[in-house]
Amino acid sequence: MYLKEEVLKLQALTRTLLAAAKNGIKPAQIDDLRNVLKFHEYRYYIENDPLLADGEYDQLYKSLEQIEAENPSLITPDSPTQRVATVVTKEFFTAPHLVPMLSLENSYNEDDLRDWDRKAREMAGLKDIEYCVEPKFDGASISLVYENDHLFRGLTRGDGIEGDDITTNIKQVRSVPLSAPFSKYGIQQIEIRGEVLLTKANFKKYNDWLATQNLAPLANPRNAAAGSLRIKDALEVRRRNLEAFLYHVSYVLHSKKDMPEQLTTHGGSLKFLWDLGFRSPEKEKKVVKGIEKVIAYCREYEAKRDDLPYEIDGMVIKVNDLELQDKLGMTTHHPRWAIAFKFKARQATSKLLNVEFQVGRTGSITPVAKINPVPIGGVVVGSISLFNEEVIREKDLLIGDTVLVERAGDVIPYIVKSLADVRNGTEKKIKFPTKCPACGDPLVKPEGEAAWRCININCPAQVVERIIHFASKDAMDIRGFGDALVKKFYDLGFIKDVPGIYRLPFDKIRELEGFGEKSIVNLSGSIEKSKSQPLHRLIYAMGIRFVGETTAKVLANSVAHLSDLKKFTEEDLLELEDIGPKVAGSIYQFFHNKDNVAMLEQLEKVGVSLQNTKKQHDGSGNLSGMTFLFTGTLPTLKRTEAEELVEQNGGKLLGSVSSKLTYLVAGEDAGSKLEKAKKIGSVRIIAEHEFLKLINK
Repeated sequence: MYLKEEVLKLQALTRTLLAAAKNGIKPAQIDDLRNVLKFHEYRYYIENDPLLADGEYDQLYKSLEQIEAENPSLITPDSPTQRVATVVTKEFFTAPHLVPMLSLENSYNEDDLRDWDRKAREMAGLKDIEYCVEPKFDGASISLVYENDHLFRGLTRGDGIEGDDITTNIKQVRSVPLSAPFSKYGIQQIEIRGEVLLTKANFKKYNDWLATQNLAPLANPRNAAAGSLRIKDALEVRRRNLEAFLYHVSYVLHSKKDMPEQLTTHGGSLKFLWDLGFRSPEKEKKVVKGIEKVIAYCREYEAKRDDLPYEIDGMVIKVNDLELQDKLGMTTHHPRWAIAFKFKARQATSKLLNVEFQVGRTGSITPVAKINPVPIGGVVVGSISLFNEEVIREKDLLIGDTVLVERAGDVIPYIVKSLADVRNGTEKKIKFPTKCPACGDPLVKPEGEAAWRCININCPAQVVERIIHFASKDAMDIRGFGDALVKKFYDLGFIKDVPGIYRLPFDKIRELEGFGEKSIVNLSGSIEKSKSQPLHRLIYAMGIRFVGETTAKVLANSVAHLSDLKKFTEEDLLELEDIGPKVAGSIYQFFHNKDNVAMLEQLEKVGVSLQNTKKQHDGSGNLSGMTFLFTGTLPTLKRTEAEELVEQNGGKLLGSVSSKLTYLVAGEDAGSKLEKAKKIGSVRIIAEHEFLKLINK
């Protein structure tokens, strides 16, 4: 962006202004001051090669603040001081993207890339295609619109059609220019796509700061970046030192006859953005001809992935010629001219120190491996679920083993295998308990199941987990009554079962340290409010095995009062939508257990509603006759909100993928349900924005 002679001139001007700052820089010098500050922001945040000490930059920045404070008429929208907002955003409003943001098709091996290349060449009628290859940054997607050279709007990805307006927060990202000379190329309006992220160094620095404040650390750089964009306090966003890579020009409105030459190829557009002061992947990209060279560059980047200053989870391959991109077009889900190559899951080796056995709310015993904490993909892993005894046997795990650990999908850690070849003889066999670790009752292993179980319904560990589940957000949603508080009250003897939630001794709780009148009022109010939750939430809160939120709604809609389910036979239950033999058996056993029936009676006595007061949907609406299932994380809707929309519009919800399913709505990180739906073939797979279109038809 800056030629050598410009750099020398600006450096000399910097020294002049620093000298003048001692006595006060004059308002007549404000343009020079702004230009110098913009130059040093570029060197620091784009080039990562500062030419000025932090203290010197601060001195010049404060001088600009002082001049603008004394002369408000001199403030310009692109002044470095205009990044920082002193107000708190009350609400994020949505706005449409100029061009929809589609997801990329994913590939997980080289054969996938070759197959994609073959299809592209056949459609294009070419022997070879020129591709631009660049890193797939692991952050949060953004869309920026510049009008008349100034940053006009910044949006999140949202549902791809529209996103949340986060312009104020985007201005806190120093690598995003507040203005750029697009008009020099006849460009009046331009939309640019990119990714906001936290570098590994800034992520560590921020977590270290959180530790000094006695606050919990953030989980990983990706979630930290995504969460930062939704923070309402812009100064807190600024504190996190976010960065942004801008990697795609999606829309251009220009007054000249011809598009700028650089904007005829994708690689050229990255150079165009870089020259205008944007942090594009200009230095990271590679333009090559033929898929084999693409594969070679992907291999090269995967090998140096851990040495990069930021997290990436793959590479993005795009047809370089923009005219050819238009010819190839796109499907309803993704462009045909681009594909993401996902790297293999993160792996590391560690030492298996111990195995602890945890008791779940249904009595299942889960072995949890405690390993020497090891960083994998930006997250420190110290505990890993081993699921059941059979997994321990299959993987031949011993205490003291060196184990290979992987994060499946770069998210869930698991042990791949033990490295038996490096054993030294000090390793010990893992002994699976024969008695419950919490209550001491003998464990049983039901026929056809892999897990051992404690069948003592009064087992302390199960009781605590049942109370935690009952109060959880998707169940009775008793806010302020989280895991730690449940365990504390249980240990103090304030609560011994689920109905005990509604009999808490608030006179004794008031005597505890840290419990003021406000927290007592909030908790008691939240508990009282939960008494009138819809019946399906109560059924889900019961923690019946195999009964999730969808099945709970089916059960609720089949009765007028919860006690009516005691009259259902297993055959009656099988007649209900999407309930199979295993689920029917579990429901039947629950409602024919005297302890469970007694618990429901106690809940009704303390005022919890067991009536089905929810308005029944008449089955009419735009989704009438259709069945739906949701998988993965949706861009804008919570799962419960999406399911409610289905019912309100006459559709039905299913609990699993089958030939009865009309639509599978897939979000980010969709798993086995998506793969199963693809195999069935008759199930239509759609994104959230397509689901919303069905409703609005």
